[in-house]
Amino acid sequence: MFRYLTKGKRGKIYVEGNTAIKKSLPKRVKNESSWLKILNKYGIGPKLIEVKKNYFKYKFIKGDFILDYFKSNNSKPIIIDVLKQCRMMDKLKVNKLEMHNPYKHIIINNRKPVMIDFERVYKTQKPKNVTQFCQFLMSKKVLDIAKYRINKKELIKLLKQYKKNQTEANFKKIISYFKFL
Repeated sequence: MFRYLTKGKRGKIYVEGNTAIKKSLPKRVKNESSWLKILNKYGIGPKLIEVKKNYFKYKFIKGDFILDYFKSNNSKPIIIDVLKQCRMMDKLKVNKLEMHNPYKHIIINNRKPVMIDFERVYKTQKPKNVTQFCQFLMSKKVLDIAKYRINKKELIKLLKQYKKNQTEANFKKIISYFKFL
């Protein structure tokens, strides 16, 4: 029997063992499950298990929310992994929206970040996942607990280049910046 876990703005989540179930309106279920099917092929998001009209099931992700993890662990490998997932979504022309404040949207499970909550994802010619996640990393609440220091001017310069031209070369400059923090 599934037990109630939490309520979001647009749905409720229940859990049983390693399976979670998200109940919501049919159009929201359809949108989120459709995106999960696509993103799962690239190793993004929790594994989708089953889809019905008013709910879908997926692999339940146990772990710490990203900021809680940053408080007591090395954040660099997590940052680089999330940036790579964001880059893949940018390449797919997909925007997740919550990446500027993903506190409850990234769970660290066995030192692997897993993004959750894809109900507001949409297709766009100008995705902003990488740039929004970097905005989060430069925010005061993150810098207050993180074990790194960011030169905001330098990172903003790299992000502007990436925003203007989302090439692999410009993305690698951002990755390199975080590797050498």
